[in-house]
Amino acid sequence: MDAFTAGILQRIEMTRSDLDHARRTGDDYLADVEQSALEDLHRLASEHGVEISAA
Repeated sequence: MDAFTAGILQRIEMTRSDLDHARRTGDDYLADVEQSALEDLHRLASEHGVEISAA
């Protein structure tokens, strides 16, 4: 796995965690921000052929 792939997968994992935390604490604004960031990361991964797990 190259550095780009490892980095994007790590960022996706961290963003998912941050999104989960925002949702659990009821921070709707932060949840929206994290959801948008996650969507951007998924798009970037897709554009570069990086496969991501659904979990």
